Amino acid sequence: MADAVDLAPTRFAGFVAPAIDRVFRRGMAAGREHGGRELVARYGGSEAVGALIEFRTPLAWPGRVVSADQLAGVMRYRDLAEGRRSLDGHVDHGTLEWVGDGFRATEAGHRFLAELYELHATAMTAHWRDDLARLARLNGVLLRVLDAAAATGGAAFAAMAPAFEPPAAPPGLLLLNRLGTLRYHRADAHAAAWATAGLTAAGMVALPPGHERDAIEDETNRRAAPPYEVLTPEERIGMLVDLAALPG
Repeated sequence: MADAVDLAPTRFAGFVAPAIDRVFRRGMAAGREHGGRELVARYGGSEAVGALIEFRTPLAWPGRVVSADQLAGVMRYRDLAEGRRSLDGHVDHGTLEWVGDGFRATEAGHRFLAELYELHATAMTAHWRDDLARLARLNGVLLRVLDAAAATGGAAFAAMAPAFEPPAAPPGLLLLNRLGTLRYHRADAHAAAWATAGLTAAGMVALPPGHERDAIEDETNRRAAPPYEVLTPEERIGMLVDLAALPG
C-alpha cells in the first residue's frame, strides 16, 4: 500500500497535520463534555484556569517554568500584552505565579491540573474505548516522533514539550497530550515559513489564498517533516489510517 502513495516525510507532514488536528480537537471536546466545564467552573472559571489547560503539558511538571520566549511563541497570533494581563488574573486567583518573566503553577494550580488529568484520563478512556489497538500503535510512533521533534522545534514546541505523563496514565490520555504537543512543532514550522517569506503573524492571517500562501504551506511541510523521518513509509501510512479510524 505504501508504494502506491508518496509518503516521503515532507508530503506526509501535509497529510497528517489535519488528521492530528481533528483527533486532538475532538478529544478535548470529549473532555469538556465529560465534566470539564464543571471542573473549570468549580475552580473559578477560565479566568483562573484557562492558561493551565492550554499549558497543561508543561505546567504539570513540578516546578516547571514557562519562559517569556516560550509564551511569546505560543501566543504569536495573539496580543502578548493582553495575554500577560490574563496571566495576571490567574495570579490573582492563586493558580499561577510569576517567576521572573516566566510563570509556573502554584499549589492550587497543581491541584487543578491533577483533577484535569484525572478527568481527561477517564474521558479519553470512554471516548476511545473501542480503539485500544490503534491507541497503542499511535502512542508508539508518537513517542518516537516527539523525541525526534526536539531537534527542530521552536519556542512553542519548547514550551509544551516534553509532555507530563502521570504514572500509569491510560493510553487515551497519552494520545491526547502527545498529539497536542506535536501540533506545536508544526506551528513553529509554519511561523518560520511565513517569517522567511517576509511576513508577520498579522500578515499571514490576512494573506489570501493563492501562490504565496501555497508556497508557505509547502515550506511549512518541509520544516515540519524531519521528525517523521524516524518512521518507515509503512508506519506513516499506518499512522494516517489509525488517525482516520478514530471517532470525531
